[in-house]
Amino acid sequence: MSHYFRNDPNLISEETTYQVEMFDQKFTFLSDKGVFSKDHLDTGSYALIANLDIPTHAKSLLDVGSGIGVIGIILKKVHPNLDVTQIDINTRALELNIKNNKLNQVETTVYESNLFSHVDKTFDCIVSNPPIRTGKATIYNLYKNAYKHLNTFGQLWIVVRKDQGAKSTIDYLSTIYEEVELVKRHKGFYVIRAQKR
Repeated sequence: MSHYFRNDPNLISEETTYQVEMFDQKFTFLSDKGVFSKDHLDTGSYALIANLDIPTHAKSLLDVGSGIGVIGIILKKVHPNLDVTQIDINTRALELNIKNNKLNQVETTVYESNLFSHVDKTFDCIVSNPPIRTGKATIYNLYKNAYKHLNTFGQLWIVVRKDQGAKSTIDYLSTIYEEVELVKRHKGFYVIRAQKR
């Protein structure tokens, strides 16, 4: 079985497209086997995008585990002055992300990184639908390192299923971030904001 957080060179490509309508705009995404949520916008990502309130001071945003680019591309389209960077470990997803930038007429910076391994700057906002299946240690490392890559008053926005540890996630974030808020519950998903001061 192929996992979206690993690269599988033997996986045969079968590119498809699907449409998303949000914020009174229509988006088209090119997708393929071996990527996360390959044929639709998943409920968690939808909840995160729909409820994410970009701070007025924010000039830069990092999309961690960007997959084929859905979250970052939609946010870039809605906030055209935002400098958006998208990172993932899955090279097939990154290639699709670049194509989807062109398809949706936006421009984001896209590159390969295993979480923050190749990230050398800080951001006003970091967003992620974290790859829970990689394990608790990996996910908690994401949250801890996100803090180091946020500017002062920067915000981390994530979405976690209730039955995959959303409440314990809030408790853990509260040991790192000065302010943690449950922004929205949506069909079993918790949209969470954590702020650095």
